[in-house]
Amino acid sequence: MRIFRMINVLVVLALLMIAGAAPVLAQEGQRSLFFYTRYPDQEATVGDTITFKLTLGTETTPQIVRLGLRDVPTGWNATFRGDGRVIQSVYVEPNNNATFDLRIEPPNDVKAGEYRMVAVATGVAQEVTLPIALTLKEKTMNPAGLSFKVDLPTLRGSPTTTFRYNVTLKNESSEEVPVSLLAEAPRGFQVDFKLSGQSITSVPFGPNESKSLSIEVRPFTDVPAGTYEINILARGGDLQATTRLVADITGQPQLVLTTPDGRLSGEARIGEQTEVKLVVRNRGSAPARNIELSASPPIGWTVEFEPKQIAELAANQEIEVTAKVQPSNQAISGDYLVTFTARPAEASAATSEFRFTVLTSTLWGLVGIALIAVAVVGVGLAVMRFGRR
Repeated sequence: MRIFRMINVLVVLALLMIAGAAPVLAQEGQRSLFFYTRYPDQEATVGDTITFKLTLGTETTPQIVRLGLRDVPTGWNATFRGDGRVIQSVYVEPNNNATFDLRIEPPNDVKAGEYRMVAVATGVAQEVTLPIALTLKEKTMNPAGLSFKVDLPTLRGSPTTTFRYNVTLKNESSEEVPVSLLAEAPRGFQVDFKLSGQSITSVPFGPNESKSLSIEVRPFTDVPAGTYEINILARGGDLQATTRLVADITGQPQLVLTTPDGRLSGEARIGEQTEVKLVVRNRGSAPARNIELSASPPIGWTVEFEPKQIAELAANQEIEVTAKVQPSNQAISGDYLVTFTARPAEASAATSEFRFTVLTSTLWGLVGIALIAVAVVGVGLAVMRFGRR
C-alpha cells in the first residue's frame, strides 16, 4: 500500500509540473520574431563610419515592426537605413526576411575604446533586442596601404542620369599589389568601374603607383527621388581602402498627352470650329512646370488651346484642356492628321497625333438644299404657266 501511495504522489507531482510548464511553452510559442546580424562585434578606426547589416524576420504573423536604439553614446549618430533612406519601421512576413543597415557615425572627437549599444525591434506582441559592440582604434600614422581620393563625392541628377565619379586610387606600399574593386549599392543601382574607358573589376598596382579611375553609377528609371550612398571597396591582399559616394536623385516629370477616353480620332467640318478634349497627365516623380500647348496642323488650319499654358502639374496628377480646331476653307473631304504637343520647361515633351475626318460644311448643305428648292419652285411655276397654254 505504501508503494502505491508513493506512485500516486509521483503521478500527481508529474501532472502538476506539466500543468505548470504548459503556460510557459505556450508563451514561448508566441515569440515569433527573430533579429540578428552576422557580425555583432566589430573593429573600426577613429573617424570611420560603421555599417552593421541587420536581418529581421517572423515565423508566424505578418506585421510592422518598430525599430529603436538604446544606450547610444552621447554625440553619436546612429540610424537605420533601407534602400538608401532613413527608416523607422520594417514590414516582415513569414519566409520573407527584411534586411537593412544600422549606420553608426561616431563624433570627430571620439576616443579609442569599446562602445556598446542595443538595437530594439518591437512587434505586435513581442520585443527583441540585439546587442552591438564596436571597438575603435586610433589611426595608424603614415599607413602604407591603399588610399582613395575622390574629386566630387556627391553628384546630383535625375533617374536617367549616369553619375560619373573621378577617383584616384594609390598603392602607398612598396610592393606590387593586384587590387580588386567592389561596390555596395542600394537596390535599383548598377555600378561600373572603368580604366581608360574599359570596364574592369581588378587592376594591378606597382609600388607607390596611382591610377585614375572612373566609377559610373546608373540608377533604374523607376528609382524614387532621394539621396543614395554607394560604398566602394578596394582590396589587395592585406591592404584595403574604402570611400563613400553619394547620388542625389531629383524627381523628373514625365508627361503623357491623350484624350479622356483614349480615342484619337474625330470629325471636323470645313469652315467650322470643332472642340477636342485633351488630357495632360504627369506620370513622373516631380512637378512639370510652364507647360506650353501647341499643334502642328495642315496648312490653312487654325488651332487654339484653352488654357494655352499650364503653370504647374504635380506628379501623378492630370488636367483637361480644350483644343479648338478649324479646318481650312479650301480643305476637301478626307482624313487629316493634327499633332498636339505639351512641352514642359525642363523635361521631354509629350505628343499625340489626332486624325480628323473632314466633312462638307453644313452651310453648303443648306445652300444646296436652298438651290434645289429654288429649282423645284421654278420648274413648278414654269409648268403652271406654260401648261395652261
